[in-house]
Amino acid sequence: MEVTYPAGFRNRFLASVLDFIIIFLVTGIISYFLYGVFYDGENSYPTDILGLFYTLLLPVLWSGHTLGRRMAGNRIVRMDGGKVGVGTMILRVIVAGIVYALTLGVGLIVSAFMIGVREDKRTIHDFIAQTYVTTSPPIRN
Repeated sequence: MEVTYPAGFRNRFLASVLDFIIIFLVTGIISYFLYGVFYDGENSYPTDILGLFYTLLLPVLWSGHTLGRRMAGNRIVRMDGGKVGVGTMILRVIVAGIVYALTLGVGLIVSAFMIGVREDKRTIHDFIAQTYVTTSPPIRN
């Protein structure tokens, strides 16, 4: 399948920053109500899980979008153009995160260069999960 309308570095970076801000604010507010502090390093487990669910499940339920991706105008799709599933998102987020951790962040830097150099703008986590990020809107049936 051909990659159509791949999202560039600035677009993807903007989506990541917006998602970070959303997750930070929402989980911080929840942490404040649960523990009396906006963020507490000792009691962050429930809010960390919420952030992980946001990253894994929202693209599955919302045609590849998260709130940040929707605002930036991009979404995640499978290489065949279909919607991503839970397994695909686990590969993309968790397995790729492990790869980036094992390479001490070098893999993440290489991925950033891949967006700039490759015509299809696919990164290491895109190859692991067989996905790409596009700026084309989902097809409505």
